[in-house]
Amino acid sequence: MAVLRRLALASVVANVAIVVTGGAVRLTDSGLGCPTWPRCTDQSYTTTAEMGVHGVIEFGNRLLTFVVAAVAVAGVVAAWRHRGRLRWLSVAVFLGIPAQGVIGGLTVLTDLNPWVVGLHFLASIAVIALAYAFWRTTDPPSPVAAVPVPPPLRPLGWVLAAASAAVLVVGTWVTGSGPHSGDHGAARNGLDPETISQVHADLVFLLIGLTVAAWLALRAMGARVAARAAAVLLAVELGQGLIGFVQYLTDLPVLLVGAHMLGACLVWLATLSVVWALLPARPPAPAAPVAAAPAPRDEVAAAPIP
Repeated sequence: MAVLRRLALASVVANVAIVVTGGAVRLTDSGLGCPTWPRCTDQSYTTTAEMGVHGVIEFGNRLLTFVVAAVAVAGVVAAWRHRGRLRWLSVAVFLGIPAQGVIGGLTVLTDLNPWVVGLHFLASIAVIALAYAFWRTTDPPSPVAAVPVPPPLRPLGWVLAAASAAVLVVGTWVTGSGPHSGDHGAARNGLDPETISQVHADLVFLLIGLTVAAWLALRAMGARVAARAAAVLLAVELGQGLIGFVQYLTDLPVLLVGAHMLGACLVWLATLSVVWALLPARPPAPAAPVAAAPAPRDEVAAAPIP
């Protein structure tokens, strides 16, 4: 199980990494470094010298997909001897990677249509959620906590997840209205950047408010594990919000935009941590029955015959 747990964690890290490298492709205007898909050019599956650094960056991100897929395959192999949730989660993570790759190909074939680019990011977010569930399912079962989360508070995790997902979705709309299209001349989604940025900020404030409320409620009920997860989420949200405001006020420098993409993944992972902490605790595995020791010979001999 220890090997499986490390592979599951590696899958989480790899899927976050490919979001960041995908952001680097867009922020360096390398989105059409390979102008077609699945080939890099009409005549070649690999980049050529004529395509320059943009081709190298875009093709490098395509190659990273195979690394992420290899980690997922290793997870499937390691999980296959386990029944139930671990097996199907490992398969779901693996299947999500080619699906995400196909959407990435569509972004190229549609000349970086901003709506498809946003869908590509959200597909990665969905795979990260599956990889996180896969990893946390490898947690060793533990006894029920001394102070369990009261059932009325359990939906808080899903409320936070919905608010966090809404922030991410609208964040892709903000990106689609901004200057970093991934290639000079690529279309924008037509939304007013200032207006949609305000909507995004309003959702961020809502998410922060809900997180504070969840943290206070969980602390009041003595649910320490869940309260700690909510506190971590709040800290990540505040850091991400700071990056967001600074990048907005400084005309979206590429390094801050890249950091904001990484922050979006961290906010999502911290949200999933709260959801997980609010789920009912898994009971410990039942102990194997202990075989009765054989009776001594004299006791057997002395036993009455029925």
